[in-house]
Amino acid sequence: MSRFYGLIRPALFALPAETAHRLAVFALANRLVRGHARDHDPILACRVWGLNFPNPIGLAAGFDKDARALSGALSLGFGFVEAGTVTPLPQKGNPTPRLFRLEEDEAVINRLGFNSGGLEAFERRMQHRPRGIVGANVGRNKDGTEGDFERGVVALAPRADYLVVNVSSPNTPGLRALQQRDALAALIARLTAARGTTPLLVKVAPDLSPQERADVAEVALASGIDGLIVGNTTIARPSTLRSRHRGEAGGLSGKPLFAPSTEMLADFHRLTRGRIVLVGCGGVASGADAYAKIRAGASLVQLYTAMVYRGPGVVTEIARDLASLLRRDGFNSVSEAVGAGNK
Repeated sequence: MSRFYGLIRPALFALPAETAHRLAVFALANRLVRGHARDHDPILACRVWGLNFPNPIGLAAGFDKDARALSGALSLGFGFVEAGTVTPLPQKGNPTPRLFRLEEDEAVINRLGFNSGGLEAFERRMQHRPRGIVGANVGRNKDGTEGDFERGVVALAPRADYLVVNVSSPNTPGLRALQQRDALAALIARLTAARGTTPLLVKVAPDLSPQERADVAEVALASGIDGLIVGNTTIARPSTLRSRHRGEAGGLSGKPLFAPSTEMLADFHRLTRGRIVLVGCGGVASGADAYAKIRAGASLVQLYTAMVYRGPGVVTEIARDLASLLRRDGFNSVSEAVGAGNK
């Protein structure tokens, strides 16, 4: 599949980034592109939240915003997929252009602004979801309130294997303020009462200060939520960026995000004393990257931007190389390696 993607990538990159993205979702949703069924390496199997993951490599939210391509995405070899972010009411998001490839940097900047087909259509698709582990990422309408998160949680708790509260997108005004200690504690208290027994996670930004990280960790431990996704896209712009699009507003993802997001992941593992599940997200493009996230404290990892540059075959390559690295270092499972780099 990687060889085939190398042939078609120039044509895809000739299209506007958002057009190419929509084409990719359409292709997976309509089974024009599908992975070949393979047995997952048993060393990659892991049990988290009482769920049996065939491997710890997941598709991050943002790719399949409306839960249209769940079956196709799982067929690529992902151990789980996360759909969304979905908002209660349909909304168009920010004006275009709003998605930019930074090719020289293997990065993407987006300012999509929670473009969403709305909760009703999303929930309908989740009723007919495929076998496999599927999470749902819920957000707030641009002019909405904290009640928007509750609407999403109530509707999707019976449909999803886990739920994620997105309070860290930089593209919805005021949203990141919900990461502040008191606001986050109040929001989580409201949502834990609504989620039933479905695991509930919070997705945080990689731009939190040390004090903000400590506050989030304390709230997470006290609230009884089931995990943190570390982290979302960043508003920082490293001086190493070379692309002409580096000055575009929005959240940066991809290779430049790997080091800072992994450092923050290790910090959260320390702050939570390993007592809460962490999902490592940000810049994962190889088995070595996934392994580094796991050793920093992640029980699961997610990717998205790597598929833009390396194609859908990157998933099986990451799984294969991660399994080799675990065996090289004498681990018998993923869980044995979680946080090993922090000891």
